[in-house]
Amino acid sequence: VQLVESGGGLVQPGGSLRLSCVASGLTFTSYIIWWYRQAPGTGRELVAAVTSAGVSTNYADSVKGRFTISRDNAKNTVYLQMNSLKPEDTAMYYCNTGRHWGQGTQVTVSS
Repeated sequence: VQLVESGGGLVQPGGSLRLSCVASGLTFTSYIIWWYRQAPGTGRELVAAVTSAGVSTNYADSVKGRFTISRDNAKNTVYLQMNSLKPEDTAMYYCNTGRHWGQGTQVTVSS
């Protein structure tokens, strides 16, 4: 099983990024997918989740209204659209199946 995140980078406050998580080696449609993040010196924080069919989503209060999680099961891919980014969104972002982790992609929000 492999999860590969991409799309991170340096962005100014108020900017946007779209993260992608491509999965392989598993039956993708069987899994709820979570996005987590971890800032230096802190624990991993759940950011968002999407059910296997993409019908239901859930968000941390800190990102509600700014982030949108979605998935394309034909492409074995989950997305995290992040708008109105704030410096406190700076972290390494990981996708997770509940059993498997990707390597993460770094998001830095700074002017």
